[in-house]
Amino acid sequence: MVQSTMKETRRGVVMLGKSKLEVKDFPIPTPGHGQVRLKVKASTLCGSDLNLIYRKESWPEGPGKYCSVVAGHEPCGIIDQVGEGTDGFVPGDRCIVYHINGCGVCHDCRMGWHISCTGKSRKAYGYQRDGGHSDYIIADIQNLVKMPDFLSYIDGAMVACGVGTAFAACLRAQVSGRDRVLVTGLGPVGMCIALVARASGAEVYGVELIPERRKLAEGLGFKLVDSNRAAIDEVTDGKGFEVCFDASGNRHARHFCLEAARQWGRVVYVGEGSTVEFSPSPMLLHKQITLHGSWVCNMAQMEDLVELLARWKLHPDVLVTHRYKIEEAERAYELFDAGKTGKVAFVWDDEE
Repeated sequence: MVQSTMKETRRGVVMLGKSKLEVKDFPIPTPGHGQVRLKVKASTLCGSDLNLIYRKESWPEGPGKYCSVVAGHEPCGIIDQVGEGTDGFVPGDRCIVYHINGCGVCHDCRMGWHISCTGKSRKAYGYQRDGGHSDYIIADIQNLVKMPDFLSYIDGAMVACGVGTAFAACLRAQVSGRDRVLVTGLGPVGMCIALVARASGAEVYGVELIPERRKLAEGLGFKLVDSNRAAIDEVTDGKGFEVCFDASGNRHARHFCLEAARQWGRVVYVGEGSTVEFSPSPMLLHKQITLHGSWVCNMAQMEDLVELLARWKLHPDVLVTHRYKIEEAERAYELFDAGKTGKVAFVWDDEE
């Protein structure tokens, strides 16, 4: 059980719904058995939080209910205190927090897929237990991934969800240097997919309508195409893309991925929400398309990812367009909610 001391306080963001939030003072907690306390160095904002806890007017009962805890499920920091039973972790370790604490005994947890945990004790950081939008966070060691020195704390925060999600999706599609890849929706997750796919050797194209996000993608060297068959034929010699990812959740973009995929191609739906309608025979069966759904990543994939990012010399923090202090949370979320930015991050003075 986590105990708290009232001698010092920490700042933390709590969501109120209806696009409102509050920055409050909390006691600085003490880690219990199997837990550590991290001094948070970076905590990035995620699009899923906008619908689920920022704009939400009421939270339905159930395992996914937001419990008015400190928000933020993409934290990264440095251990400053450990509890008992934390072999392998010591003060000074730089760590990423995987944002789901599963029951540990269901089949998905045993495979490292805490995100898909079916146990009643499943708790998400920033939803049912305190998350990363705070000066300190308590984390269970089963949720920690040590970070190589090459990566910045913002890199690590992005790995906690966005880049991890992109990596799992690329693994699902087996992206390699043999592929031409299309990504529809170049928000933060879509751009993470583009970065990982390119680092994996693929030739990457994107579809995006928002000018600010188009500019970011082009500045990072990605090629943009229009969402029509003529544009696809021009860049693929009339064959279509080996792999198409939809990161937008838009029904038209999802359908276009099926259109743009070549015979025997692979399509991965990553973006949340909305719907899609298509005729299975011409769009899926006759083209021999493999269609995947991909949701976040597992613990082993996250550990592999931080190693690969160092080997690739790839800093995901190139996608961060705005950085704020925790006291500026209201401004940060208002900007991010407008949907025109890259990644938005809370950082602390000594982030590096």
